[in-house]
Amino acid sequence: MTSTSADALADSPVKLRAVDAPGQPDATPELEDLYRGFETELLVPLWTEIGGLMPPQPRSSAVAHVWKWDRLVRLAELAGRIVPVGRGGERRAIALANPGLGGRPFATPTLWAAIQYLMPGEDAPEHRHTQHAFRFVVEGSGVWTVVGGDPVPMNRGDFLPQAGWNWHAHHNATDRPMAWIDGLDIPFQYLTEAQFFEFGREELSQDERSTPERSRSERLWGHPGLRPVAVAHTTPGSPLLSYKWEYTDRALADQLALEEQGFAATVEPGHAAVRYSNPIDGADVLPTVRAEFHRVARGAATAPVRETGSSVYQVFDGSGTVTVGDRTWSVTRGDLFVVPSWEPFSVRSDAGPSDSYSGALDLFRFSDAPVFEALKLNRSAKDA
Repeated sequence: MTSTSADALADSPVKLRAVDAPGQPDATPELEDLYRGFETELLVPLWTEIGGLMPPQPRSSAVAHVWKWDRLVRLAELAGRIVPVGRGGERRAIALANPGLGGRPFATPTLWAAIQYLMPGEDAPEHRHTQHAFRFVVEGSGVWTVVGGDPVPMNRGDFLPQAGWNWHAHHNATDRPMAWIDGLDIPFQYLTEAQFFEFGREELSQDERSTPERSRSERLWGHPGLRPVAVAHTTPGSPLLSYKWEYTDRALADQLALEEQGFAATVEPGHAAVRYSNPIDGADVLPTVRAEFHRVARGAATAPVRETGSSVYQVFDGSGTVTVGDRTWSVTRGDLFVVPSWEPFSVRSDAGPSDSYSGALDLFRFSDAPVFEALKLNRSAKDA
């Protein structure tokens, strides 16, 4: 072996070893020599990798996990006192790091979830990025997100999508701090090496610091079944920047009421669900993220289901028991949990009037389903 090839072999990240195992060639000196050649030329034979590259079913590197809301808020409050918001850090956002993903700030291989915290009178500076994002408010009010110069109020139960490459900032107009969750497709765009980011203005204008009850986007696009004729919208994602809790709540309540009257209105007995959709075409609100809201009546349980792709849930109200694979937890308001790809998931509602305004277990969910559907990789199955 020449010194050049020896150096290449020593530096090669490819490491192969001949083993006596079913489906593998005989571990001979000739095979070892062949493997050294592969290592030098940066080659990997399929026969040593097929079990990991092509498993019989998805084997997610992410694991099922739950984050307790009261602990997240305590840490966010502490960060609010000692970590400033401004250029560089940009946001006081604290990401969920899935235990199976090596410490990276990823909830799943494709989804980012974080608690964001804004102190009284604070502004989070303007920027934009290609990552598609949303905000969901489990408690509190008083913060406005300003998207493209449009101040959008954030209140409990509101879902606020924002497609990528839109200028946005936040400001807290009250004398109280506020927390909410952010969801983005950061891991997906990181994996595909498609992300861009730009800083915006240092300060918002006085008009943008106003506190309207309804944003311009709501006044144009927030009327069910009615589309403005004079305004075109050709960019990705929903033009409606806020989906109000009052409409979500009413839709779920109506589904369960219709079920009680004998009509087919729910996903399964005691399980109502809605999907946030683009008012232009009924598609998902964001190109890479699906958002839904589920209500499970007290005492009802969902059937175990497996799906390709991953999801993050937040308990909006109530209490219950969540089972993901072989893990089971009790959850209450604010708790977040992850369902990895192809792990069986089910939930039982223990909610009642003492811990839920609706008397049911209310769950906000977001997932990477649009990506899997676009690539024709979506699959689901109900476990017996």
